[in-house]
Amino acid sequence: MSEAPTHAPQPDSKAEISRRDLFAKIGMMLNGLAVVVLATPVVGYLLAPILRGERGQYQRWVSLGDLDEFPEGQTRLAQFRNPISNAWDGDTDKIPCWVRRLTGEQFQVFAINCAHLGCPVRWFPQSGLFMCPCHGGVYYQDGSRASGPPPRGLFQYSYKVEDGKLMIEAGQIPTLSTTASLQTRSGGCQG
Repeated sequence: MSEAPTHAPQPDSKAEISRRDLFAKIGMMLNGLAVVVLATPVVGYLLAPILRGERGQYQRWVSLGDLDEFPEGQTRLAQFRNPISNAWDGDTDKIPCWVRRLTGEQFQVFAINCAHLGCPVRWFPQSGLFMCPCHGGVYYQDGSRASGPPPRGLFQYSYKVEDGKLMIEAGQIPTLSTTASLQTRSGGCQG
C-alpha cells in the first residue's frame, strides 16, 4: 500500500502577515497621525476667519475713556484692550498709547512704539518731547521726528469721539502700511 503524499496545510496568505508588512503598516499609521497633528493648527488658522464670521476683527473701535480724562493741552498715557486678545493673554492684552488733546474734540493718539525699532517712548512734559531710551530717538509733542535714528514721526491711530468717549481704531500693529500710521494735520475727527 502506498500512501499518498501528505501535504502540510497551506497557510491562508490573507490571514498571515509578515513582520515586514506589520511594521510598514504601523509606520504608515504613525506618519498619518503626524500629518493630522501637524496639519490641524494650520487648517484651523486658515479657516478661523470663515468659521468665526468675524471679518475685519483686527480693526475695531475701542474706547480709551471719557473725554474729561484728557485735559486740553496735555499728553496722557492711556491703555486699551487689544480687540484680538484671548482669555489667557493676561496683562499682555493691555496696549498703552499716548493721547494728546489739542482743543475740544481734536486729539492726537500716538502708538507708544518708537518708529526706529519699536522701543516704548516716554513723554517728558518739562521739555515737551517724547524720548526713546533705546537709541536716543526724540519726537516733538506733535509726534514729528526731532532727532536721532527714527526715520519718521510716531505712528498715530485714527480716532473719533462717540457719546463723550474717545475711541481709536485698534487691533493692528502700527506700520507704514496700516491705517494706524495715518497722520492728518487738519485736526478734527478722523476715521
